[in-house]
Amino acid sequence: MAVKRAATGALLGLAFGDAMGFPTEFNSVPEIIAKCGPWQRMPLPLASGTAYVTDDTQMTLALGEGLVAALATGPLTAQRMEPPVRAAYLEWWRSPENNRAPGMTCLRACEALSRGGVWQDASVIHSKGCGANMRVAPLGLVPGLTQEQRSGAAQLQSALTHGHPTALAASELTAQAVWLLAGGAAPGELLPLLRAHARENRERYLGDWLGDLALRAQDPTPGLFISRGWDECLAVLDRLEAALASPDPEADPCLATGEGWIAEEALATGLLCFLLFPDDPRAVVRRGACSSGDSDSIAALAGAFAGAHLGADAWPREWTEVVEYRERLLALGAAWDVRD
Repeated sequence: MAVKRAATGALLGLAFGDAMGFPTEFNSVPEIIAKCGPWQRMPLPLASGTAYVTDDTQMTLALGEGLVAALATGPLTAQRMEPPVRAAYLEWWRSPENNRAPGMTCLRACEALSRGGVWQDASVIHSKGCGANMRVAPLGLVPGLTQEQRSGAAQLQSALTHGHPTALAASELTAQAVWLLAGGAAPGELLPLLRAHARENRERYLGDWLGDLALRAQDPTPGLFISRGWDECLAVLDRLEAALASPDPEADPCLATGEGWIAEEALATGLLCFLLFPDDPRAVVRRGACSSGDSDSIAALAGAFAGAHLGADAWPREWTEVVEYRERLLALGAAWDVRD
């Protein structure tokens, strides 16, 4: 019986989508086609034999390796998770390889985190950029987490940089989607399951993980703070449902669910690219990369969903051999594929 290796598949898929979208970000679809050819045949771009990635993959690795360090000391809690993940984010921030047009919120928050003190002081409370959830896939892949741990940790990893309630909710939904697909959920089940999860948690503020973050916003209560985020996520899931009711694989996906610069749109447009081609992972990342918005983040999330669903062997071996950070991606995947 074949072993799925969902964690390896998701991490590789994220990196492949990121690399595919790296040279197409900030371009229109006609510009991308003029540069890369028809989207259905877009090659994995290589420079000196390597498929280079962006801060999306770099920060995914930072989160994943921070989680490994946290879990080495016991069951995952906010107190165990925050110090090693903060340290991993700061290592990324200081790295000379952090030269891939990283997001300003991540840079600003990491600079504040580097000064020490409570992390809530560093969080950019009004930012819901897609940097919150383009890196969260590891929390859908770590085996043995409870729902409480997965939800709380997904929101906390976002809140270290992006403190807006929609960034928190979209990060949790992104991790939940990866977890559901890795666990065998059918693509057709995914949207109803995510919508139900959002509704069930709409007013639930995870104080054990977020502390007093909500008090730094203008909402009267923590429940009203977090409900703003879930409501925006539910609204974009409505847009996704409408797009899937009349699917057009040849259309720019950003026209249906948004350009992906903000967290909830990155989630929805990544899901759209995946759900248009659930059994064709190369088409998933190519469609994400050939989009008019934040192409690398959209394609990275789409690739993570496809890899979680189909597993490691769905990707071409020749892609795996050339992707940047190959050894680190494979090491994390191997550590977490024990549940297969």
